[in-house]
Amino acid sequence: MRIFNPVFESPQGSPIRELFKYLSVPGMISLAGGYPASDLFDEAGLAEAMTVAFRNSVGCLQYSSSEGLPGLREALAQLSRQRGIPCDADDLIVTSGSQQGFDLLVRVLLSPGDAVLVEQPTYPATLQALRLAQARIETVASDLDGIDPAQLDSQLTRCTQEQRPKFLYLSPTFANPTGLTLGLERRRALLEVAMRHDLLIIEDDPYGDLRFTGVAIPTLAALARTQPETRDQVVYLSSLSKIVAPGVRIGWMIGPAEVLKRCTIAKQTADLCASGWMQSIAEAYLKQGLLERHLPVLTAAYHEKCLALVSGLQTHLGQRFECRMPAGGLFVWGRWSEGLDAKAVLEQAIEHKVMYVPGSAFYAEVPDHSTVRLSFAAPSLEQIGHAVERLALAVQAFGRKV
Repeated sequence: MRIFNPVFESPQGSPIRELFKYLSVPGMISLAGGYPASDLFDEAGLAEAMTVAFRNSVGCLQYSSSEGLPGLREALAQLSRQRGIPCDADDLIVTSGSQQGFDLLVRVLLSPGDAVLVEQPTYPATLQALRLAQARIETVASDLDGIDPAQLDSQLTRCTQEQRPKFLYLSPTFANPTGLTLGLERRRALLEVAMRHDLLIIEDDPYGDLRFTGVAIPTLAALARTQPETRDQVVYLSSLSKIVAPGVRIGWMIGPAEVLKRCTIAKQTADLCASGWMQSIAEAYLKQGLLERHLPVLTAAYHEKCLALVSGLQTHLGQRFECRMPAGGLFVWGRWSEGLDAKAVLEQAIEHKVMYVPGSAFYAEVPDHSTVRLSFAAPSLEQIGHAVERLALAVQAFGRKV
């Protein structure tokens, strides 16, 4: 079993945010941050929702309960039911983004030295939170079809009671960074393994509604909550950041009552409650059906951008760069051929005014230094075209340099 031993006294910042200093360079095109497109924000719909929210000015400007406004909890429960997850308002709490939801879970479930499982590669903010909690991070092998349930079963079988991981974190639908989606049969097999070993799964699902092609696959939470024996096996995290706007900062958590209770108490010590103003706006936006109206606009635009990026990479880089077309989400995961180091190529890319995130940032241990994460969401179609041209020039310049 692969184990990462964190250096407790030297926490690391976000490798993605380290690139922000280059955003101010005139003409820079960023394929790095996973920001949604600002020009796709539903400003008219949100303005309408703000007007509705402010009709109850005292309610939206005052403190709210730590669990969240009752009306928003019901709206989020309805949204979750539309995703196939059986739940009521009492089955969830509102968080300040899904990132806070994970942070609360880390605080209430982990002690220093506890083992936690993550897929490899995974979201770097998850690794940051686990390292700060002094957790022992163990990785589970993944392939082009996602996490391998058989490998997980083998790892758990070899564990002693003292070594048993507290939970498995994964993003099974349009994952960050790989864009991969775990297939239905693997999801079922994963739940069987988790039930057999009494392993809690934390499912992070901020991108699931951004599907371009194919048929929607039930979330792990949807599969788990239909059976009494697995109902409490999954804690589900989601967010409005990618499908409404990051500035709203509204997420939610669905899980066992005892876990929600502990997280609510932890939230009281963190920020007391999510912004009542933002909660009221989110409630109005959801209840008026504005998200359902706007989602097709988002998915169509992101699909077009994704096609432009992948086809551009194939045209301008050919066999020098390998990648797969995702079925949704915001990311393309790729690999430089011939063992090119992504960080070294990035230096040339920045000189050519284009950025991406080296894939090594997403590994708990033994990174693949040739890997790259690209986000097509924020740049325009024109910028994506220029970006791939600049990447090709950067690789040529790197070849001359070495």
